[in-house]
Amino acid sequence: MDRIIGIDYGRKRTGLAVSDPLGIFASALDTVHSTKIIETIKNYAQNETIVRFVVGYPKNMDNTPSEAAKDVDVFLKQLAKAFPDIPVTLEDERFTSVLAHRAMIDGGMKASDRKDKNSVDKISAAIILQSWLDRSNGPVGGTSFAAFDIPVPDSRSRKVSRKKR
Repeated sequence: MDRIIGIDYGRKRTGLAVSDPLGIFASALDTVHSTKIIETIKNYAQNETIVRFVVGYPKNMDNTPSEAAKDVDVFLKQLAKAFPDIPVTLEDERFTSVLAHRAMIDGGMKASDRKDKNSVDKISAAIILQSWLDRSNGPVGGTSFAAFDIPVPDSRSRKVSRKKR
């Protein structure tokens, strides 16, 4: 089945996320040591068809590449060499660690478990991937919801009763 891989690359650890087969939802997959990332993806590709990589790209607030972008640039060259036929999309990764911590808190994760940086990295990868999926042209293969004749509710059209009881 076709999958899109989200990657939050770091100097020490790299978080991985994967899309569902339709390319609608992102799920945290794993956190691996950055020296093992290409090997890990190759192993994953033996069982699943990877159709795209979405890699978090670190930027400063003024939209220029941050200092960490140099490490990501080196990784991008390795990724392109290992998987020359799979397209790579860069996704702004600003605030993904903050959003990952918020997701862990909202999900009821204990404070002691939230200190595990492996969890933060793979959740950040899922946020990076989901951000791209939300903006992309629909599910994998370009099929839109309209093709399935599923009515999509418009939240602005719902009437809310304000009557007191």
